[in-house]
Amino acid sequence: MKAEELWKKSGLSGTYEAWEFGGNPDKLAELVKDGIKTATCSALALYEAEKEPIPEPGDYSVILNSKGDAVCIIRTTRVYITSYDEVSEDHAFKEGEGDRSLSYWRKVHEEFFTEELKEIRQPFDVRMKLVCEEFEVVYREDGALWKSDGSAELKSA
Repeated sequence: MKAEELWKKSGLSGTYEAWEFGGNPDKLAELVKDGIKTATCSALALYEAEKEPIPEPGDYSVILNSKGDAVCIIRTTRVYITSYDEVSEDHAFKEGEGDRSLSYWRKVHEEFFTEELKEIRQPFDVRMKLVCEEFEVVYREDGALWKSDGSAELKSA
């Protein structure tokens, strides 16, 4: 199912962005859909280089897998900017990857950002600024609507 189809099926209104995660989009999309991954981050320098707006609370996104299929819809709940070396254990845990530790997060994200920053010819730096985003799943491809208590219920057709 494509992003536009999922958006229509959800019954939500307004605007949305459709995108896939870098690195391993299929695995990360599944972690989001399952409610395990509730945060992400991006290099501020990439937003600036691409002249992309920084996400804001209340923004909707359709999360895609590597084939461009829509997996779920998220709503951004919090956005803040911090440096790579000041990312918290809490944020690392919310990213939901690996053993969810800060040391694991730092290892995989240093590798990830080193590659990503090559696109704009910038080196990785532990003091680089990151845009950290927290979100909640509001709709899944299987029709589940997420409630504020974290549980899901299937939307009747």
